Parts: sequence; C-alpha cells; structure tokens
Amino acid sequence: MKKNNKIFFKHLGKQYEKEATSPRKKIKKALHELKLGMMLRQARKEANITQQEVAQRANTKRSYISRIERDCSDMRLSTLIRVIEKGLNGKLILEILVFKEQPNYPTRDIEK
Repeated sequence: MKKNNKIFFKHLGKQYEKEATSPRKKIKKALHELKLGMMLRQARKEANITQQEVAQRANTKRSYISRIERDCSDMRLSTLIRVIEKGLNGKLILEILVFKEQPNYPTRDIEK
C-alpha cells in the first residue's frame, strides 16, 4: 500500500473509528473505484485486449502498462491520454469541480 493511502486510512480511522462502520466502507469503496489503474485495467478487459496490445498501440512497454494498472507508476497526462486514445481506442474526459466552500470530505494538502 502506498504511503499516501496509509496516511488517508489512518485519518479515516480517526474520523470514523471502527473499520466496519457504514460511512467508512462507502469511502473505502469509492477510493478503490477511483484508482486510475483499476479503471484502465477494467477498460482494457472490457475491450478484450491484452496489456501487450495496449502497449504496442500506445508505443510503450507491456511492463509499463502493468505498473500503471497496479498503481505502481505515476504518469504524465500526455501518457495517460496516449494509453487511453491509442492503446484502448477510448476517450479521456476530465471534469473539474470548484467549490465555493470547503468540501466536507478529507482532502490532501498539496501545497506543502
């Protein structure tokens, strides 16, 4: 588990105490579903193509696709777009939400 995930789950434990609580389960499930690597793996499997095929189409190595799918590698946005558009024959759609007030869910302080 990555260090940031450990920190997040430690915060989650303080916020919701026991792991079996319903809000904690919902947050963990949502975090799990939002992992980019898992999203890419699911899209690849739905398209019924191998990591090798994605790598060839996106002009990269199969081992790199594997690391991305396991969330073991960071990547640039341009690489993500190339893997999705060329490797998976898909389209990346991003949405940025700007809140007027501080959201009520845990956030990570990026400006440290």
